[in-house]
Amino acid sequence: MPIPNLPPPSGGETYDVNQNPPPFGHPMKYYFPLDDDYINLNHGSYGTLPLPLVFAATRMGYEIERNPDKYHRLVLRPGLLEKARESVAKFLEVETDEVVLVPNATHALNTVLRNFEWREGDVLIGATTTYDAVSNTIRYLADRSEQPRPEAVTITYNFPLTHAQILDIFRTTLREVKQQRSGTAFTDVPPLSPGYVAPTHPADPPRGNKIVAVIDSIVANPGVFLPWKEMVRICREEGVWTVIDAAHSIGQEPDINLGESKPDFWLSNCHKWLYAKRGCAVLYVPKRRNQYIIKSSVPTSHNYIPPNSPEAKIKGTNFAKQHEWTGTADTVPFVTIPDALAFREWLGGEKAINDYCHKLALEGGRRLAEVMGTQVMDGTGELTLNMTNVALPLPAEKASGEVYTREQLQKINLHLRHKLLNEWNAYAAHYFHAGRWWCRCSAQVFNEISDFGYLGKAFNAVCKEIEETILSEGSNERAR
Repeated sequence: MPIPNLPPPSGGETYDVNQNPPPFGHPMKYYFPLDDDYINLNHGSYGTLPLPLVFAATRMGYEIERNPDKYHRLVLRPGLLEKARESVAKFLEVETDEVVLVPNATHALNTVLRNFEWREGDVLIGATTTYDAVSNTIRYLADRSEQPRPEAVTITYNFPLTHAQILDIFRTTLREVKQQRSGTAFTDVPPLSPGYVAPTHPADPPRGNKIVAVIDSIVANPGVFLPWKEMVRICREEGVWTVIDAAHSIGQEPDINLGESKPDFWLSNCHKWLYAKRGCAVLYVPKRRNQYIIKSSVPTSHNYIPPNSPEAKIKGTNFAKQHEWTGTADTVPFVTIPDALAFREWLGGEKAINDYCHKLALEGGRRLAEVMGTQVMDGTGELTLNMTNVALPLPAEKASGEVYTREQLQKINLHLRHKLLNEWNAYAAHYFHAGRWWCRCSAQVFNEISDFGYLGKAFNAVCKEIEETILSEGSNERAR
């Protein structure tokens, strides 16, 4: 069966590696399938697939359907999947067998947390700014009706904060957790921590109690960059396991270098900032340190090896092989990662892309704040990579419930969503944090400073509507 002909290229579907790309900004929209008049400042939520990747994925889909058995039995494994993992591993500066590909960051996070062998007295730490699905995973594990289950502890972050303040809050919380549980022996520590004792066999039971900290590298909302490498170092000193939720990092954060920073576990979405097709994420587990913990993929694979089996002494948990096949799924997002990296290289490489986006995020945030008459969250730039957070022109409250009821917050969120998308054809993430409304704008290579100015006009108009309707109705109700 021949491959169906794709529509004749109208521009942007392919590129010539021997020619220079257009300049960053609106000319770059030629290579992205966005509506011409859509102002997309929310690339960070779902990613924006470049046209060459759209066509590469479509061609791969046709190839698969020509002979599904040949693809799944001979071509995908180890060939295409191995190539994709090699490219990601090189990007992160780790070994190929230390990374696997999964559908999204939440899936990867669950793979790690659900593989820990929890004991009564264990502690699992999150934060008030932890992504909702991750917070709920922590809550679910702590809510089990019977032991073993960890105790959930939440660190409070109210931004803006400096990196020094974040580190101080974090270190203080870790020490308080141990001091408040002085009768508990937290001797199950990660391999690089003082006092670590290596298990003699993968089936060995945990050695005493443990503390596990889930740490954002870049918080979703607010979109702020945390000093996660320093937080990993603090955890190592304190004997705390680290799970780095880096959903927004790969493709946005420069110089990740996991081989040097050495977290215990690290995960990131490739479909957000790296230009891979949705959904695709990478999970890093160091081979000689922590792969014995990941006894099963999620769901359990055909390649699962029981810890007590003779095979486990040779292959360990079979980490990489387990994740090659967990059931029939669309693997196109995984195998087109090399295409995404090649396109980024043609654009100028990681430094050129992130230098432009970072500079635009800083300048765009200031422009947006100027148009709305508000302020940026991060006045120093310390918390900003390629996302900027700006206060919306809505009232702030000093105490919870002083201005907004829970119902009003929900109504405002929906009103912003519908008005921005349906009437203004523009979007940036919006959220309520520390008593006021903010927006999070993602700067991408197809954006320009004028996009921030237009978005500011949109927010001004929509926020005025909110004050005249939702908030006005609430004030009248309270007056009664």
